[in-house]
Amino acid sequence: MAKLNFTDQNFESEVLKSEVPVLVDFFAIWCGPCKMQGPIVSELAEEMKDQKVKIGELDVDQAPQTAEKYEVMSIPTLIIFNKGEVVEKMVGMRSKEDLKEKLEKIL
Repeated sequence: MAKLNFTDQNFESEVLKSEVPVLVDFFAIWCGPCKMQGPIVSELAEEMKDQKVKIGELDVDQAPQTAEKYEVMSIPTLIIFNKGEVVEKMVGMRSKEDLKEKLEKIL
């Protein structure tokens, strides 16, 4: 599955009600570190496309309610959800290997 785009409108159906774990990259287009994290998340989505996981991003400027609900104060913030619950919250840049390892623990 390619990298998904999450919004305030689809967050509940795509993330919280997902049957599979979901990695959400909270970012903003003006954020320098986010521009480096984005391609890493895209690569991971491509690598894990055949596994039972969703990987995507949420623009905090376009989806402020969701960012506020999950107390995203710094970006990039990456949150892994499983069955609607936060299982891991990471602030700052993360390597593809680190993210993959955390997702594989849940799968």
